[in-house]
Amino acid sequence: MSKIYSEPSPGKQAENLEPKVETISFLLNYSKALSVINYKSMNFEAIIN
Repeated sequence: MSKIYSEPSPGKQAENLEPKVETISFLLNYSKALSVINYKSMNFEAIIN
């Protein structure tokens, strides 16, 4: 595990990675619909649509 993953591999160029608008929209809508309920020592996750 001594390999440093933050440095690009030799011979490979760093790609400009940008998420699609659909991906961002999906994640934002999912996070708005997610409800976490804490009851005593338990967590309940519910998707509210």
